[in-house]
Amino acid sequence: MNITLWGVRGSIPTTSPETKEYGGNTSCVEVDADGWLLVLDAGSGIQGLNRSLNVKNSRIDILLTHLHIDHIQGLGFFGPLFNPAIEIHIWGPAGNSQSLRARLGRYFSPPLFPVYFRNLSCKLILHEIEKSNFTIGPFTIQSDYVIDPGPTVGFRIQHPRGVFTYIPDHEFALGCNLSKVKDVRWLSGSELASRANPLLHDAQYTSEEYQAKQGWGHSSMEDAIQFARLTEVKQLLLTHHDPMHSDEQLRFIQNQLKEKHGATVAFEMAVEGSTIKL
Repeated sequence: MNITLWGVRGSIPTTSPETKEYGGNTSCVEVDADGWLLVLDAGSGIQGLNRSLNVKNSRIDILLTHLHIDHIQGLGFFGPLFNPAIEIHIWGPAGNSQSLRARLGRYFSPPLFPVYFRNLSCKLILHEIEKSNFTIGPFTIQSDYVIDPGPTVGFRIQHPRGVFTYIPDHEFALGCNLSKVKDVRWLSGSELASRANPLLHDAQYTSEEYQAKQGWGHSSMEDAIQFARLTEVKQLLLTHHDPMHSDEQLRFIQNQLKEKHGATVAFEMAVEGSTIKL
């Protein structure tokens, strides 16, 4: 199983000389194994996947954690959507009042986008998920709602070669004193993350920045490290980098965090373009 990170930035693309090391594209991850292809979120990073894609798959599955614009802004530019030989399955969280198709249809329509769903030439199948378990080829996938404004899920992807958990938007510590947590099962996302290797988790803010942005749907880096420790994660990748954080700042912050927490959890800042082989 190969995991390729095509977008690890949060909120808005920030491609510039100051962000080229860690990357400036928003969330998109490719997971492939045994001839099957999963695309996790469809942020601006999907353009990198487009360029690398040698379409041999007759089916591609796109798993959306939620419909914030930074996680779907690249969807309409995904080439296989316009290929009649390909079957595209889009999996996304169920909403309270509108279907997944209706909510995505607001993106696939003017003035936001010139192409309607009905104009896509692929064979398109949509799946609404909640706290769900489903199988795609060799992958056994678990989804569950996590704390974030609007319906948002995380994914636990199991394959005979490993377990990968993906939770890019998550404010599990909202209203919670982590030092007093006695039963990790009460933490949002803990079942998804338990003993994952690796866990790709939201860590947009420093602890200082988070104080002014509580309720925005994102975690501080220190809280994400605590979450990984509590859920016994083997390897943590911090993602959804703040658009205002330059490469230099991210390197400095990572070094500080390593000094403080490096002995408790194995972690790194996620890097756009990197591949993890399990």
